[in-house]
Amino acid sequence: MVVRRLPLVLDDVCDYPRFAGNPVVDTIGIRSYMGAPLIDRSGVALGTICVVDREPRPWGRPGLELIKARAAEMVELIHRREDLATG
Repeated sequence: MVVRRLPLVLDDVCDYPRFAGNPVVDTIGIRSYMGAPLIDRSGVALGTICVVDREPRPWGRPGLELIKARAAEMVELIHRREDLATG
């Protein structure tokens, strides 16, 4: 479930106590995360598009803008497919 409805960019997840001991973070070895929700026309959060890295990465504003743009592109593709299906 997507609770957060805003992009989230973490250069180093180890800097954020809420991720300490997270089994996904620990098992995969995620150190850096960047994600944005996919929200449809009705406001429903369908999921998240994200990028992870095993090394800390300074995503910065360019990273934030990139993940927001990719999320918008993905939602547009979903909308186009829905429009084609409903004719």
